[in-house]
Amino acid sequence: MCHYCGCREIPLIKDFIREHEAATDLTGEIARLLAAGDLVVAGTLLAPLAAELVAHWRGEEDGLFRVMRADPEFAAYIDALEAEHRGLAALLAATDLASPADRSALLAAFDELHAHIAKEEDGLFPASLIALTAADWNTSMAAWQAAHPGRRPSPPG
Repeated sequence: MCHYCGCREIPLIKDFIREHEAATDLTGEIARLLAAGDLVVAGTLLAPLAAELVAHWRGEEDGLFRVMRADPEFAAYIDALEAEHRGLAALLAATDLASPADRSALLAAFDELHAHIAKEEDGLFPASLIALTAADWNTSMAAWQAAHPGRRPSPPG
């Protein structure tokens, strides 16, 4: 993860990173449980993982992604990120942990999620510092808040 540009100090980016960490913590726990053969408990964590990701993706896509997509330079990059969101959502919805093939696909998707997060944290988030206007940041924050009713965003600084 990059730490050179200062984007991690932006409250919205902090929130996105915190959500990335929550999702990867859940994927790690699910992977550990699957390795231990505890399919039942692993299965109970799929819904919380999906819920975390859906709110996160909604906040990204309706806010930061939407305003950054206005610049043609970022459109294809964002389209690919959103396609990855859809792919993981479909997999989570259809996964049957009793199936070895589904378990294998899920673990591979967890690895892909780490690469996806790196594309956001090391690529898109730093680019947002130079690409977004104050109005864009306001739009992005409003979208995050709409996707997370009742949650307070990170404080500045």
